[in-house]
Amino acid sequence: MKDASSSHQTGQRDSFGSSFGVLVALAGSAVGLGNLWRFPYLVGENGGAAFIIIYLGFVCLLGIPVLLSEFIIGRRSQANARGAFLHLAPGSRWTITGTIAVICCTLLLSFYSVVGGWGVEYFIRAVCFDFTRGGEAALSEMFSTFTVSPWKPLVCHTVFLLATALIVISGIQNGIEKFSKIMMPLLFVIMIGLAIRSLTLPGAQAGIDYLFKPDWSEVSTGTFLAALGQAFFSLSLGSGMVITYGSYVSKKANITRLGIETAVADTLFALIAGCAIMPAVFAFGISPGEGPGLVFITLPHIFSNLPLGGVIAIFFFLALLLAALTSSISVLEVVVAFCMEEFHMKRKTAVLIVFSVIWALGCLCSLSLGILDHWKVFGKTIFDLFDYLTANVLMLIGGLLVVVFVGWKLGRKVIHDELTNGGKLHIPAAFIDTYAFLVRFVAPAALLTIMLFQYLS
Repeated sequence: MKDASSSHQTGQRDSFGSSFGVLVALAGSAVGLGNLWRFPYLVGENGGAAFIIIYLGFVCLLGIPVLLSEFIIGRRSQANARGAFLHLAPGSRWTITGTIAVICCTLLLSFYSVVGGWGVEYFIRAVCFDFTRGGEAALSEMFSTFTVSPWKPLVCHTVFLLATALIVISGIQNGIEKFSKIMMPLLFVIMIGLAIRSLTLPGAQAGIDYLFKPDWSEVSTGTFLAALGQAFFSLSLGSGMVITYGSYVSKKANITRLGIETAVADTLFALIAGCAIMPAVFAFGISPGEGPGLVFITLPHIFSNLPLGGVIAIFFFLALLLAALTSSISVLEVVVAFCMEEFHMKRKTAVLIVFSVIWALGCLCSLSLGILDHWKVFGKTIFDLFDYLTANVLMLIGGLLVVVFVGWKLGRKVIHDELTNGGKLHIPAAFIDTYAFLVRFVAPAALLTIMLFQYLS
């Protein structure tokens, strides 16, 4: 227990400098490629508005309770994802929850930085107005040629991961908070502008109907699985990110409000992204279920056919890059904080070591889409395996362990103490009772049910 929190006890532990800084950093952790890359194509593949309604249900019933649970663990312990459980449950096996979080973030950033590297490449191409030089077939060939290339994606992956590391190496206040305060408002402004342009296109109404008029005939068990996976992936749940950021939050902050505001900001951004993408997709008569290629093939084709589309493409891929960075810094911080506090490393040393490990794993993920595509585990490439393990296995197991720990190990007294800041904040008893009921019974039952359906199907 002493090791896990020693840096905090000696006053050396970094922290956020303001409530706004906490909010934008947490929102930045949640808002990422999960909103701009994953959310639109999952909506397209799972029946539009029906998927969104199910997704929102999962956010309210499971997302916010798990988010608050991680907040409670982080702020209560003032320690990293694994150290938190050493501090709160010394001598127990609960530390496995933190270990899972560190492994999850390592694997997650390994493939996430590859996709972030795609964002680097496409932002550069947008600046060079490359999307105006061919039709959709040419753009599809461009994406395919780039992703299977043995070296160019590696360069972009390196650039993206290096940018992430440079932000994290500067610390919480001077790095993560300062970056988030500037980039998150800019990101929202860009996406709102893109959504307004998309909504004004001729034929955009079909896309709006698709987003907001549910078709329940398209709903299947897979829809529920995809919605739950997206809720966890987007809100960064079960991965230790909220625990780690929560450990840097002041004891005076209202974590109930911060948790709800984070979930609202993330969901709002996802819907804005949907409004920026789906109306344009329908306006050009393109299938909304294009999969991951929607962002990197279909949208550049749309941009090439819009007035001032080249300029719009620049802003879109800038937004994509910013969203990816605001999330990647939170993922990297989980592993860096673990190394700093568990192995007593300086921040620069920890960042350098973690960067090296994730860079190497990311290279394998990138190459698995090209020259190493024959290397498969359980029928999946390394890239797909890491994606599946993080979103569909480790995050779900981590989330389950977190709610069981808070609901049954810490109990209602600690929940009340943390949510009310030791009785200084007025949080309605009905809210605390509902939250306690959700984390003790509803969230574990729902997560177990979804996991059983997923693993047995």
